Amino acid sequence: MCELSVVITVMNEEENIHPLLDAIHAALKDLDYEIILVDDGSSDNTRGEIKKYMDDHVILVELRKNYGQSTAMAAGIDYSKGKYIALMDGDLQNDPSDIPMMLQKLKEEDWDLVAGNRKNRKDGIFLRKIPSRIANAIIRHMTKVYIQDYGCTLKVFKREIAEELGLYGELHRFIPVLASMQGARIVQVDVKHHARQFGKSKYGLGRTFRVMSDLITMVFFRRYSQKPMHLFGTIGFILLFLGILINTYLLILKIMGQDIWGKPLLILGLMLLLGGIQLITIGILAEVSMRTYYESGTRKTYQVRNLWKKDAAQKQMEEKSFPK
Repeated sequence: MCELSVVITVMNEEENIHPLLDAIHAALKDLDYEIILVDDGSSDNTRGEIKKYMDDHVILVELRKNYGQSTAMAAGIDYSKGKYIALMDGDLQNDPSDIPMMLQKLKEEDWDLVAGNRKNRKDGIFLRKIPSRIANAIIRHMTKVYIQDYGCTLKVFKREIAEELGLYGELHRFIPVLASMQGARIVQVDVKHHARQFGKSKYGLGRTFRVMSDLITMVFFRRYSQKPMHLFGTIGFILLFLGILINTYLLILKIMGQDIWGKPLLILGLMLLLGGIQLITIGILAEVSMRTYYESGTRKTYQVRNLWKKDAAQKQMEEKSFPK
């Protein structure tokens, strides 16, 4: 087992691969490390560039298709062997020179997760910075995990925390929340941030709606993942009680000879009864689902096409250069 695994997800980043690897090698030269590059369905020559410049430190995990950044990160963590895991983007906006400082802070102060905060962010104000600040404020308020910059991919954490994150969908933005659910001790430090030099950003405003959808999932998991009946059951029993109360009142009126048919109160009472029963039923089903979630097997959410290391990549390149 090496000391540090640097997990990087890439998609159509062929121009960034060579300078990225050079920067990581220079920054981590005094550490025992490996670089796990996860190709998330690139359609350009990203894989060829990785094979061209890979060495004994580099491993390429080639996914069968584009699964998304969260799932690609999960694949990289699964194939890593380091005692500590570092996550970073492959677009040269994160600076690998921050990793040794973050790793040292994690080890010396016994943190479980050290997250980066892009203090001087080099992105557009209206399309990136302002929406990001709004999203960060909403996430902090709803999850009660007070991290300044949820969108910074650069993070270093202990292996046992990384292995239990359960990343899929757009949940990579919520890594601090997922770690907090495990009882992780989290700190954030200022890190450098660079403007993108090559390629195009994969993110846009449309991603905001997916993030908000996942935020609802995060709030539910953080508060009710082990007790969903407390949410659905409480609301359900309140509605059921109100429905019974209203219908009892209407029954008394009926016994007294009054006509109750067609009254709005009757419709409300029936709706509350049915709604309460449905929510209680959903709570029971959610309890069963959560038990299945915690007790199920370890089925992966991705499929790997190839796993490349230095010898295999060189062999393939030689076969292409000197066909039989």
